Amino acid sequence: MTAIMSVRETVVSKSNFTPGQSWGALRKAWKGYRIAKVQGDNAKMSEYATKIRKLQGELGISVASFPHLGIN
Repeated sequence: MTAIMSVRETVVSKSNFTPGQSWGALRKAWKGYRIAKVQGDNAKMSEYATKIRKLQGELGISVASFPHLGIN
């Protein structure tokens, strides 16, 4: 229970969203990234990659890198 509380406190202190909302946004960002990748849209892939990294940082989980986009 302590780990859950610490994640919740971390997310709330960094943004105005609940952890559940942040996880949902992260899931949608990954979906958008995959769609943009299939379409070959590098601009949208970069946009989603930036959102993914921001949300992962807010949630306190490991942050993905996107070397093919120059985002490490």
